[in-house]
Amino acid sequence: MPSYPEIGMRILGIDPGLRTTGFGVIDQKAGLLRYVASGTISTGHLATTALPARLQTLFQGVAEVVQRYQPECAAVEIVFVNVNPQSTLLLGQARGALIAALVQAGLPVAEYTALQMKQAVVGYGRAAKPQVQEMVRRLLDLPGVPGPDAADALGLAITHAHAGRAMQLLSDAKNRDGQVDVGSRSGGYRRGRSR
Repeated sequence: MPSYPEIGMRILGIDPGLRTTGFGVIDQKAGLLRYVASGTISTGHLATTALPARLQTLFQGVAEVVQRYQPECAAVEIVFVNVNPQSTLLLGQARGALIAALVQAGLPVAEYTALQMKQAVVGYGRAAKPQVQEMVRRLLDLPGVPGPDAADALGLAITHAHAGRAMQLLSDAKNRDGQVDVGSRSGGYRRGRSR
């Protein structure tokens, strides 16, 4: 079960990529967001055939980010199958290395789709990258737009901060009013088919 941010939480967002992984760190306190850091971890200097070395670079890069900025939780983008199955498989391996580094560091990890992130940040699930970059700049009061990978990572951290606030409100409502059936009221739960 992922940890949702409460008052005074530092959140690390990760936008997985085998060649370039974006990261973004924000502080969330009393509903306010503050930029801490962002950037990328690159494996471009390694041969495309050197998969183990690339995965090691991603693992160590995320471990270094966690050590330096000391986040309390992480949000990672969920990857779906795209047109090229080989690319999807490689991206899944990169994502696995990144999540393993986060878990190794003892961080709870939440996962969000690109659609969920764009809805949370821009208000539109099909928003283009420049729209995400601009809204991240505005929401975090940055002097300029971050690069696309860093912007997506910051967007994931922002999404987790918003989700955490919603989860906190639901928890408060439950504590105040008794039992709340989150699944049936939130629309987040859909019953599957049974035979």
